[in-house]
Amino acid sequence: MKTMTCKQLGGACDEEFKAETFDEMAELSRAHGMKMFSEGDKAHVTVIEEMIKLMTDPGGMQKWVENKKALFAAAPED
Repeated sequence: MKTMTCKQLGGACDEEFKAETFDEMAELSRAHGMKMFSEGDKAHVTVIEEMIKLMTDPGGMQKWVENKKALFAAAPED
């Protein structure tokens, strides 16, 4: 089990997520981001808008995901 924050995963706050795999961690982060977006949290809205722009650049998005996977791999086990 590893713990990462919303900010470490490219988000806007210090909410912590715990997961066994990167895919689980990414899903927790995505669900949190969508919840915060739907609530109109300005910091999260800004980050999500930036992410949407990044998604139009396949190479940029791939590099971003690889970076987050590396951060997950380097995170200590709880």
